[in-house]
Parts: sequence; structure tokens; C-alpha cells
Amino acid sequence: MRLPIDPQADIARRAWVTCPACDDARHCATCADRRTCGEHWRYLIANSGPVLHLQCPGCTHTWSLDTRPWPARPI
Repeated sequence: MRLPIDPQADIARRAWVTCPACDDARHCATCADRRTCGEHWRYLIANSGPVLHLQCPGCTHTWSLDTRPWPARPI
């Protein structure tokens, strides 16, 4: 079952990360060079500090991505 695009999705709020569900950018030379691709971007729905909440516009998969470098250092 394919989910609808989240109502909070805004094309102006995008992220360029790999979708863990469809991996649609696998054969894209632009993405392989880690450049901003006009096709393989994700909606940045929200963030909670370093945790991004994303949705793929292609397959509509939603997920969260922790962008903190690991191992985390104590504060």
C-alpha cells in the first residue's frame, strides 16, 4: 500500500539522502558524485534537533534519520 504525500511536505524543504525503501538514486551519476540532484531528493517533513523526518516523493516511504556523528560524545 502506498501512502499519500504528507500534508507537511513542502518542495522548498528538501534533503538529498538515500531512500532506504526504493534506493531510486542507485544508478544516478549526479548522486554518486554527492552533488545536488534535481530528481532524487526527499521531503524534509520536520526535524527534532539532529534527527530528520523524511518522505520519499517517489515511493512515499517515511523514515527518520539521525545525523549525529557516532560515537556520540557526552555533553
